[in-house]
Amino acid sequence: MSSFQTQSVHQPLSWSVFHQVANLLQQSVGTDATVLTDTQSSERFVLVASPSFIALLQATMIDRDRCKLNLDFSPETIAKFLAHLNQSVPFVLQENKSYLQSEFTLRLIEILSQSANYSAIQHQVEQERLINQVTTLIRHSLNLPVILETAVHQVREFLEADRVILYQFNFPAPSCLLEGEVPALDPATPNLDGITYEARSSDAIPSILNLMSEYSATSLKRLQAHRQTLSDHQKLNSRSTVASLLNQPTEIPIRAELVTPIVVQDELWGLLIVHQCQSVRQWHDREKILLQRIAEHLAIAIYQSKLYSELQQQKSTLEQQIIDRTQELRDTLIAAEAASLAKSEFLSTMSHELRTPLTTILGMAATLIRAFQDTNHILTPQKQVEYLQIIQERGDHLLALINDLLDLSEVEAGKMILELQEFSLSRLAQQSIQLVQGKADAKQVHLSLELLPSGDQSTRDFRFQADPQRVQQICLNLLSNAIKFTPKQGQVIMRVRVTGGTAILQVEDTGIGIPLEQRSLLFQKFKQLDSSYHRKYEGTGLGLALTKQLVELHGGTIEVDSTVGVGSRFTVFLPLPRD
Repeated sequence: MSSFQTQSVHQPLSWSVFHQVANLLQQSVGTDATVLTDTQSSERFVLVASPSFIALLQATMIDRDRCKLNLDFSPETIAKFLAHLNQSVPFVLQENKSYLQSEFTLRLIEILSQSANYSAIQHQVEQERLINQVTTLIRHSLNLPVILETAVHQVREFLEADRVILYQFNFPAPSCLLEGEVPALDPATPNLDGITYEARSSDAIPSILNLMSEYSATSLKRLQAHRQTLSDHQKLNSRSTVASLLNQPTEIPIRAELVTPIVVQDELWGLLIVHQCQSVRQWHDREKILLQRIAEHLAIAIYQSKLYSELQQQKSTLEQQIIDRTQELRDTLIAAEAASLAKSEFLSTMSHELRTPLTTILGMAATLIRAFQDTNHILTPQKQVEYLQIIQERGDHLLALINDLLDLSEVEAGKMILELQEFSLSRLAQQSIQLVQGKADAKQVHLSLELLPSGDQSTRDFRFQADPQRVQQICLNLLSNAIKFTPKQGQVIMRVRVTGGTAILQVEDTGIGIPLEQRSLLFQKFKQLDSSYHRKYEGTGLGLALTKQLVELHGGTIEVDSTVGVGSRFTVFLPLPRD
């Protein structure tokens, strides 16, 4: 808000000055502004109104050559004047833009100073120039520290004061200062009060920059209780505003003090304080008005900086959100590509795994049919039994593949229900060994079972409660996997132990081992460590994935330890079911 809603010139002026000011008003608004004039009667006026600048110039005739001028910038006064004239404007009357007000006042004072030579006008010219410098800096810069630092130095020079400081309330510690350093603070101190900017006339004036105190509401109460001006005769019984706010035990030598609040959006942001330290000084009204106007402009700069910071923060947040979203889309694309590749590999693997036994079954069946239909094609009973055994083995292999697929889909759909019952874990392990013994013998792999009793186990029965069918499926998958990847004359050992309510099943082999970089793929469904078409080891990659699902369905965990060229060890931990 401008501090000059009304400006009056009491000294008689010539009518030419009236016309000069009238022309200046019309130059201050655009061609689309409303301009009303009466330049012939004894009570003459010029009214200009635009969305950014309004003014009412009135002249009272003294005689034919002289008049008295009155300027008014109040929206309320101008609205009443328009109503009196039965006129209106197509917009809401608002207070003038501060920079337009300053520019107009400067040019007005130059006109007046040419018509009358008095020092008050010259002082007003300098004051308006200072205001204009500050507003120009604010319009062209978003660097708040530079604006505050420059304003403090310019005010000190204009007022020829010993010291000008800016006292700030409730700012984060440490503050971003242009000079000096904030003392080390307790991390628990959230906010501070203190002097953040200072300008001194010389080094003889003691510096009080960076005097700080912990922020509290009591500091504002002390401010309200303290007078805003301090003269020399009051110094004996009163403390300076700074000393009162900081609650300093020692006095700060000040002979006169002028304080103006800086209010940003109805909140007290800080104080602009002028000190005279070496001599007594009485503050003039024009100096108080100047300080108030500077404080108003600084409040605009502070609010403008706050909005800009919020905008930058929002921009940074949006940029980060875009980066995160882009990364999510990229990850989704990679996952989709990986899923598509896994699907292709699975279809390739399944077609190979299904085609091989089916081809064998169909070939053996066709051979048997020809033997019965063609009398020239004779098969011995021993050969017929051999072919039928091959058909049965390949049929069992196909059935196992289909069962693994159905079981895995059932587990993932959450439809598999465990049938918990008490059973002998040792007997189940022995049965599992017997079921895969034929595979081990065919590969010339030595297969053995170790029962490891612990605690007070007096027998090797190992009574345990779980789903025996699914536990045996876990054992068979681990044993089959170990036999498949163990070369001739190798060894596969299964160990069983029950301790502390937990069953431990361990299968160790002397096979090819698993590289560290491939272990993350072990338990992924449809994933094989060797997925090439001409791979050495058959399988769909479902066995270990299903095993992990069944173990976790029991509330257990599975671990793997492997060394390439030495072998692998899979360990399953199954806890007793909770009641």
